Formats: sequence, structure tokens, C-alpha cells
Amino acid sequence: MVYESLNLYMSSETFTFEPVYLDPSVRRETLVINRQDGSLQLNAPPAPTLRQEEVVQIHGLIGIIKLNAGDHIVVITDRERIGQLSGHDIYKLTGHKIIPVQRSRLHLTEQQIQDDVNYVVMLDNLLESGFFYFSYTYEIANTLQRQSITAPKNEPLWRRADERFFWNRYMHRRLMELSSTKADNDLSNFILPIMCGFIEIKRAAVNGHRFTFALVSRRNHHRAGTRYHSRGVDDDGNVSNNVETEQIVIADSGHKTAYVQTRGSIPLYWKQTANIRYQPKLEIDANPRTSASFKKHFTDQLALYGNQIVVNLINKKGYEHRLGDEFAKHIRLLNEPRIRYVHFDFHHECRNMRWDRISVLLDDIRPELEQQGYFHIDDKGTVRQQQTSVVRTNCMDCLDRTNVVQSVLARASLRNQLVELGILPPNGKVEDAVELEKMFKHVWADNADEVSRQYSGTGALKTDFTRGGKRTRAGAIQDFRNSAIRYFKNNFLDGSRQDAFDLFLGVYQVNPTLASPFLQQSKPVRYLALPLGIFGSIFMIMFIFLGTPYSLYYQLAFSTMWFGIMVVCLKLIVKYGSDYVDLPRLAAKVVSNAAAAGEQYELDALRGVNVDAGKAGKSANPMPESVKTFGRQKET
Repeated sequence: MVYESLNLYMSSETFTFEPVYLDPSVRRETLVINRQDGSLQLNAPPAPTLRQEEVVQIHGLIGIIKLNAGDHIVVITDRERIGQLSGHDIYKLTGHKIIPVQRSRLHLTEQQIQDDVNYVVMLDNLLESGFFYFSYTYEIANTLQRQSITAPKNEPLWRRADERFFWNRYMHRRLMELSSTKADNDLSNFILPIMCGFIEIKRAAVNGHRFTFALVSRRNHHRAGTRYHSRGVDDDGNVSNNVETEQIVIADSGHKTAYVQTRGSIPLYWKQTANIRYQPKLEIDANPRTSASFKKHFTDQLALYGNQIVVNLINKKGYEHRLGDEFAKHIRLLNEPRIRYVHFDFHHECRNMRWDRISVLLDDIRPELEQQGYFHIDDKGTVRQQQTSVVRTNCMDCLDRTNVVQSVLARASLRNQLVELGILPPNGKVEDAVELEKMFKHVWADNADEVSRQYSGTGALKTDFTRGGKRTRAGAIQDFRNSAIRYFKNNFLDGSRQDAFDLFLGVYQVNPTLASPFLQQSKPVRYLALPLGIFGSIFMIMFIFLGTPYSLYYQLAFSTMWFGIMVVCLKLIVKYGSDYVDLPRLAAKVVSNAAAAGEQYELDALRGVNVDAGKAGKSANPMPESVKTFGRQKET
């Protein structure tokens, strides 16, 4: 079990992590980090003055990250308990501290010192976002179905975690290496997996039956990022905004059911480069690896979840249609009988606020949904039913339209879950239980907002339907407001947010021997000249009308001239829009994919995961083979 509370003693020579022991029968151990060389040692002799040093009580170790000044430890200083799943407490990260290990910075240049300040600010902003969850005893990174077939329960929590959702895995790599290679240095009790996403847990009662309802959305850390800086697929088949959402019902009788859906960007090489236009140009790259990466993505999906019901919600006409055509073409070329592809033009089918038309989609895939089922395990731990496939939904961003459709599918499954558990009668409906229906809508709308906030910077659009069951004028106005905020953030703030993801996940690794990524590159003259031209034109027009004695003829003539200059400047700003947006600074300095994957391969080998020797330098899936059979019984 991971330690829930620790005292961190800070001296000039060491940092000492000492668990707060409540049970005297538990073996006492400490983790000591040497501040001279950064070495880690379990059960190292504590300093004689340990109790006299500065002490901070913490709730876990997020990990260790290296900046220009050396190692920095990241610890949890505050948490919020959000509920229990199967008797296990679930927490949200609400406070943290980043502490440099090495004491001296004399060897650093002024630029490196300033760079470290920037890195720490990035990490602070990301960790303060409210996106991170953890548990000391519950497999938060695994669905109930994976938990039933994953590694033995006596294995440490980090070994059982699905690495896709183990967000601080990079920061814990040193502790994991030591735990895997040195029997007397097993640091597993200090390794706390943290998940990024959304969790909400509610207690409910229907017809006198009490139960726990929970919604868990897990973001995949591969190809993580922000809306316009992370699109499509990579060479390893990972897609942007890839989220696994699990709807859990736990009856007080001990029976548990769960229904899982996934979302993810269209697995092609495509992009929209932010350039201050409201809708950046859609570019589909003719990458020679497209077919291989497309196949790799769905091979992984099939191995993890079983058969695929692929629901594509983008428009069949206009701006989006080329991407939809390419998606359909590669599905046909893949010719995989375990994939059912459905292109449901959401905006066309549900135009004029006819959102009840989503029933057309449900009717189309109803046979597959009935065969799909959901996971059910009884109070004795016997698996009664497994989910045999998954609906993979996408729109352009995999946010707004996707959220609406996923909530509709989830309600259909919830009704079946509650009927099987005896909470609803055989002919019952979720809508008939007024309080349950209200709670269900709000939890799914909260999930929509949170998943959207992590990718686009704002809450989701169309949540008035999710919360209230219908589209409203007020909801449309709120969508307009969110769209305007998205536009601002996606163009002028998301570069820094993308850098924070890359730094936290180890996609970018600080190298003091390289030039600073924050050095200002010289901007062309137009960068300042064009905005000054606009402001100058506005000033002159106001001056002509308010501050000059000229005749109306001359006022109109001169103001027309300045208005023309302003329009030309605006057009040029749009033309050279990329000069003005906030682009990632670390992306160009990223370590090579081969190097990062090589480190991943070494960790997987240390954990005993089956990897082919020929895959060194490519990302390998570190989960046990049994975890890959989400939709099937474990083979014997």
C-alpha cells in the first residue's frame, strides 16, 4: 500500500521521507535523498539532527524532475477527498510543492536560472489546474474489468497501473528502476500513480435501493496536449485527446457494474495551425506512414477493448468533409470485420435543435450495443458478464458533439445496469427516477466541461442538452461565450499550456548544455508595425472628426483614407497570423522519439513485460498481456 501521509525532513544534506505510522506492527522504513549527488536510498540511517530540521507533512510523492539546477522533488501538500469506490478513498490533488534538491545554483547562468523559474511556473499551473486524481489503495488507472484480469493484488499499485493513464510515470522512473533492480531498495510504497481526467462519485437511491454512481474519465498521456497543438495520430498509433470514460454502479449488496466508452482524434496525420483565424485551415498530410499508424491505432484498440463501434460525428459537407472521407477510406482499406463504422452527421441530423434525432444513431447501432453489454462482478468477486466491445466516438475536437452522444449511450446502458441489479423494474426507465435522472445529467455535463477544459481551455458546448435534455436559447448564448474564450485561449495562451504538458510528461527533457528555449527570436518589423497602424488609424479617425475644424468633405475623405489603412493592416495581420499566436517553445527542442521510447523500453524490460528485442527504440505497451483482453475472457 502506498503511504498516505509522510513527514518530509529537510536538512542541508538530505531530504528524508518518513511515513506517519499508525499501525506499530508495520515495518518502519524511510526514503533518503542525498542533496549532494541526488542519490536515493531506502532505510538510510537518519541524520542525528533529524527531528530538529525543518519538517513538512505531505500526502505523497508525485516524483522527481530534472531542471537546469538539478533534481526537483514534487510533493502533494493538500488533497480533497471526493468519495469512495468499493471502500477505497479517492482524492483530487489540490496542493503541491516543488523543491530543488541541490542547494547551490552558482554554476548556472542568469538565463538558466530564469529558465528554471519558467519551468516551475509551467508545472505549477498544470498541477494547480484541478485535473489530477489519485488513490493510495484503488487501481485508479484501471477499469473494473481490467482490475479483474490484471496483475495479482499483492503487486505494488504502480505495477498494476495501466501506463497510458499513469501520468507521473516519467517522474517516478528512478524509483521504479531501483525497485525493479535492487531487492533491498523496493520503493514501491513511495510510488503513487496519478491520473489526469475527471472523477465524480455520488450516492443515490431508487425504489429504496441505495447505490454508488461514479463517472471516471481517464486521459491518455500519449500525445497529450492542447486543441490546435495536438491533432491526429503519431507513428505509434497514439491519437490526441484520447479519453477512456467508465460509468460505474456499485450496489450496497456488493455487486458492481461498469460501462466503458472511448473517444479520440481521427487517426490520420492532420492539423490546424493556430493563426488568429477563427477556423484555421485544415491540412491533411500525405504521410507515407498513414496506413501503418492507422492500423496500429485500431490494432491497439481491438486488443484493449475488443470489437469497435466507430461513430464519426463530423460534417459530411463543407469544411470537415475531406477529413471524414479520408477516415472512411482508411477504414475500408483496413478491412477489419471487428470494426463497425458509422458516419452520423451530427449537425445535419440534429439541425434546428432537433437533438432527439440522436435516436436515429442509437437505432442504427442497437444490435451491436445489445451484444456489447457491460461488465458485472458480484459480491463474491465472480465475473458474471464482460463488456465485449466499445463505442469509439469522435468529432473534430472529440469534445462537444462527442460528449452529447456519449451521455445518450451511457443513459441507455445505465438503465440496463440498474435493471440487472434489481434497482429498476424490468420495464423501468432512468427518466422515471427524477432525482437519479437529474444527478445523471449533471454528472455527465460536469464531465463534459472538465474534459473540454483540459483540451480546449473552456467548458464544453451544448451542455444545456446534457444537463436539461433539450437545446435552449440560453445554452446557445453560453456556447457563443465559450467559443469566444476558446478562440482567445487557443491563439494566445495554449502554446505555454502545451509546453507544460510536454515538460511534465518528459516529452521535453531539460538539457543545461543546450541553448535556452525561451530566448526571444527576432520578430519581423510587421509584428509591431501592423498593430500600431491599426491603433494609429483609429486615433486619426477620431482626431479628424473631433479635433479638427475641417469641412465635412475633408473629414470624410481623410477618415476614408485612414479607414483603408486600418483595413489593410487587419488583412495583413490575418495573413501573417502565426506571428501573433502563442506557439509552444519546447516543441522544437523535444528529445528524439527513439530516445524517449528507448527509456520506455528499458523500464518495461525491468518490469518483466514481454517486449520484442526488435522494438527497442519504439514505444512498447507495458501492461500485462492479460490486460489487453478487455473485451474477452482471459485465455487459459
